[in-house]
Amino acid sequence: MSRRSAPTVSRRSRLRGAALGRKLGLARAHVSALAKLRTPERIQDFVSALPTNFEQGGDTCLSVASTLDANHAHCIEGAFVAACALWLAGQKPLLMDFQAQGDDDHVVALFRHGRHWGAISKSNHIWLRWRDPIYRSPRELALSYFHEYVIGTKKTLRRYSQPYDLRRLDPALWVTNKDHCWDAALAIDETRHFPLLSAAQARRLRPRDAMEARAGKMLEFPAPDKAAATRY
Repeated sequence: MSRRSAPTVSRRSRLRGAALGRKLGLARAHVSALAKLRTPERIQDFVSALPTNFEQGGDTCLSVASTLDANHAHCIEGAFVAACALWLAGQKPLLMDFQAQGDDDHVVALFRHGRHWGAISKSNHIWLRWRDPIYRSPRELALSYFHEYVIGTKKTLRRYSQPYDLRRLDPALWVTNKDHCWDAALAIDETRHFPLLSAAQARRLRPRDAMEARAGKMLEFPAPDKAAATRY
């Protein structure tokens, strides 16, 4: 191949990502959609543009392929897509799980820029979204979500997981699974979690004020009912 026709570094990177996507078992259309997302910012834009999966037919945990086919996602489904795209872009497919008191878990995809951590997140609210790579540790990043992880007026976030590398799982469990990915979700849920605050600190938490509560009602995608509006 001549110097003139040699692929650029960017094109070679996309080709490597496409080859990995095919190796993982993704269809050509899925590979094409994800392999061109070469930065965390582009991946976040892609995940944010997916309509919210309000699970109107019952609880779901869709794989990357099923999420792309359905063209909707909730948090862990968006995190699977983001982690897969990061993997194709040359980063590790890492997830972090948040556990809350009286509230749903939330899952984000982690990435690093140099020594600092950032996160890609799927949320229908102004809360629990993208994080720039400015955090020195996973704990520091997790703390950035604390004041906006709420239900009603209560701040509910209590624990975060160590980064979970999805390469530990068979891709058939979360990339191409035609059934629900409950086994992958359970593996993430059962990884080691760390407390963010003590019981004494939890008792002293100040509730959200009225303005924060009003802001929390903003939605990116219209919800089918009041319960879905608050849950996703």
